[in-house]
Amino acid sequence: MAISSLKYKSAGRGPAVVFIHGFCEEKSLWKDFLNHLKGNYHVITPDLPGFGESPLNITPVSMEYFADEIRSLLKDLSVKECIMIGHSLGGYVALAFAEKYPEMLKGLGLFHSMAFADSPEKQENRNKTIQFIEKNGVAPFADSFVEPLFFMRNRKNLEREIQTMIETTRNTSIISIIETTKAMRDRKDRTDVLKTTQVPVLFIVGKDDGPVPLEKNLEQCYLPKHSVVHFFSDCGHMGMFEKREETLKAVEKYLELCG
Repeated sequence: MAISSLKYKSAGRGPAVVFIHGFCEEKSLWKDFLNHLKGNYHVITPDLPGFGESPLNITPVSMEYFADEIRSLLKDLSVKECIMIGHSLGGYVALAFAEKYPEMLKGLGLFHSMAFADSPEKQENRNKTIQFIEKNGVAPFADSFVEPLFFMRNRKNLEREIQTMIETTRNTSIISIIETTKAMRDRKDRTDVLKTTQVPVLFIVGKDDGPVPLEKNLEQCYLPKHSVVHFFSDCGHMGMFEKREETLKAVEKYLELCG
């Protein structure tokens, strides 16, 4: 069996909980969650291929490929079932995992994420992003990409977090960014996964989230048989920072529900 090349942090004992970061992020995104939850859970925070410390070994990439890499890591760690929570891109990966390996899931969380495919307009915006990066490089993209993820009124108080994310994005390879942007653009609709899953589904929703608008969350949150939905006002796309205590509490209660 191939050994996973994913780098990760792992702490604690108990039911396994996997947190998957979003686009141009890395495993330290979840450090507060890992530190808080490790007393009762086996918390695993991987770097997706091409991000953080994990190498990008193949191109093109896809959500299915990312899901397979997470599965390989879990097999290496002898984890047979887990609760999986993904932020943004990480949610797309978690949905692909849920579709391919439903027997391994006890819970599924979409943390500022959605099951819908990109609209034609969004696909065109992805293409424009790729063209911009190919022409100008990663640094100008990083400088324009990160700040709008945060609700405007939160940006001043979260300057340190914003700067850290800008540096993380700047340190991500151009190939990883472009190939993953293509994979997000081309991903399939997975609303059927929400409709058919037998596990409780957590939705963390920022009412002022630009990338995942409130109306899209309202469309998807009723699809599972068992939904747990938290709406946060004055919150954009980065609730783990913008509503640090509130989102941590919401996740903790959800984990208790999943057993």
